[in-house]
Amino acid sequence: MAYSTNSPAGKVVQDVLNDLPGLLAVAVVDINSGMALASHSNSPSLNPETAAAYNTEVVKQKQKAMSALKLTGENIEDILITLSNQLHLIKLAGTKFIYLAVNSRDTNLAIAREVLRSSAEQLN
Repeated sequence: MAYSTNSPAGKVVQDVLNDLPGLLAVAVVDINSGMALASHSNSPSLNPETAAAYNTEVVKQKQKAMSALKLTGENIEDILITLSNQLHLIKLAGTKFIYLAVNSRDTNLAIAREVLRSSAEQLN
């Protein structure tokens, strides 16, 4: 997906790319629709629009679980999915989230989380 750096979502994608140039994929996603508002992939096998749709379901199911557990006053900050060779991070920002996929051997998790935290502030 092409993105415009004039839009808030496009600017976030560009900023994440600038801070983590070796990322596999990044997308800014609308939680209500599951649609990627802006995305980029450095991996031909990783489609960020497809990941956006499926990860929207992850977010919605976690929100339902929190409601069922009556975890009032709690908010999802981020969701980390650890694969054999990749880290997938979902950082919530209001009605949107930033999805990030990185190689676990090449990326420091703390740095990736900080990049997403500062980028999420731009969306709110």
